[in-house]
Amino acid sequence: MYRAIRRAADGLIELCAGLGALGLMVEVAVVIVDVVGRAFGHPLYGSQDIITMTMVFVVFGAMALCDRRGGHIAVDLLEPRLPAALNRAIDVLSALLGAAIFVTLAWAVYESAKLSVMLNLSTNLLNLPKAWFQWALCALALVTALAMLLRAFEAAVRPSAAREPGR
Repeated sequence: MYRAIRRAADGLIELCAGLGALGLMVEVAVVIVDVVGRAFGHPLYGSQDIITMTMVFVVFGAMALCDRRGGHIAVDLLEPRLPAALNRAIDVLSALLGAAIFVTLAWAVYESAKLSVMLNLSTNLLNLPKAWFQWALCALALVTALAMLLRAFEAAVRPSAAREPGR
């Protein structure tokens, strides 16, 4: 059962990272077209809208993968001096706190998306509905929260899992 959950979680994390990579490729293409277009006096119309909205996918798409691979910043000044059980408890609590932060972020952005729908908010030039990107941010933040919950569970059950980068 656990292996199936881990496999599903890894698949979801990789899907999100793929969306982030796709967003990055879109951003690079937009910047190149815009810069070349400016050189010829014809910048890409709406490039700022595209760049701003795809940043949602670039940043939040990669967040769960960053957590999965242990890429978040960690300060371990006291870690060698603390008992293993306390270090494990800190790992579990930090993962739970991270999950709570991402759930709160998803909830706040979801509430903002409801306002965007009600007010029919869109981007400045291309009139892309802002709510679509806010919903995407919610989904990506929830995947990150779920990944962090799974990391907390793994750290609680298997002490070595908390210390393995790329687990």
